[in-house]
This record gives sequence, C-alpha cells and structure tokens, in this order.
Amino acid sequence: MANVEVVNMSGKKVGSIELSDKIYGVENINKAVLHAAVRAYLLNQRQGTQSTLTRSEVSGGGKKPWRQKGTGRARQGSTRSPQWTHGGVVFAPKPREYRVKLTRKTKRAALYSALSSKMAMDKIIVVDSIAMTEYKTKTMIQMLADIKAEKKALVVLDKVDEMVIKSLANIPGVKTTQATQLNVYDVLNCDSYIMTKEAASIVEEVYGK
Repeated sequence: MANVEVVNMSGKKVGSIELSDKIYGVENINKAVLHAAVRAYLLNQRQGTQSTLTRSEVSGGGKKPWRQKGTGRARQGSTRSPQWTHGGVVFAPKPREYRVKLTRKTKRAALYSALSSKMAMDKIIVVDSIAMTEYKTKTMIQMLADIKAEKKALVVLDKVDEMVIKSLANIPGVKTTQATQLNVYDVLNCDSYIMTKEAASIVEEVYGK
C-alpha cells in the first residue's frame, strides 16, 4: 500500500492515506492498453456528422455543356463534375459512426496504468476536502498554489459541488471531474492529479473490484 500525505486547502499536512497498490502500484505500465483507451476516448468524442455533396447530389449540370467533338476543348459530360466550380466533391465525406468499444478489463487495466504512472512521478495530491462558501475563483487559484499543483491539473471530487466546479472553471488548464467518472485521457493529460480524501475512497471502491 502506497502511503500519501493528506493536505488541507492551505497546503498544510493534516494526515496521510494508504492507496491501493492494485490501482496505484502497477509496476509494468501497459502502454498498449493506454494507447487503446486514449484512442477510443478521442474517437468517441467525434460526432461524425460531416457531409458534403457528390456530383450526383449537387443541383444542375443535367445538360452536356458542349458537343463531344470538334470544339478543340476537352470532352465534358456535365458542369457538375468535380473539376468544375460548383461541382460535386470526389469521395465526399458522409455521416458515419466513429465509436469504439473497449472491454471492461481493458478499461480497468488502462486506468490502473495511468494512475500508477502518476503515482510513480509523484504527481498525486490528496486534499482532505475541497469546499467553498461562495463562488470565488481567486480562492481556488490560491489553493492550487498552496498545494503546489502544476498548471495543468485534474481535480477529482467525491460529489458534484457547483461552487467548487464553477470556481475552478475559469482557471486555464484546470479540469474537474467526479470519482465515478474517471477516464484515462484526462488522467494522462494532467500534470497534477488532485483528489479529495473521500474521492480516493470512492475510486478504490468503484474501480478496485
């Protein structure tokens, strides 16, 4: 079990917590499943709604622009061929589904590797609790400075707290999520992985099975 110190919002140590080796202590980081998880996440963000018109779908072009022979010009069958202005698009992109599915085992293995890599780099910060009594971005900026978080940070909360989420929303490079909604891309994409003590317990309860 890895022992990590717990700090308060002022950056002062208030205790320690043991984190599961199953989740945070993977020795051999599996780059293949990390790649698969990141690729799946990025593909699943795509809507696939792009659409342009082929030569059969653009309006006009029903008449042959000039006779086949004798004009000295290249033969043309339609003014809506791709080489013409206002013509159709060759191999036009059409709506399609980009979604990729991963097995539960692959998702877990990727998340374990991502969190273990952050632990190995000493990028995990555990805060006893993050709470606000008012919407104040300045307070959150001070907290991040006090706990020595790097510019690109992922803040993992144990529950939806609108005051905390909106107070962090305007800080460049900072993203918030809930312990039950972790994804590999966000974990790898941050320089500091910050979570509340309660969120750490939820992560082990949800993903440690």
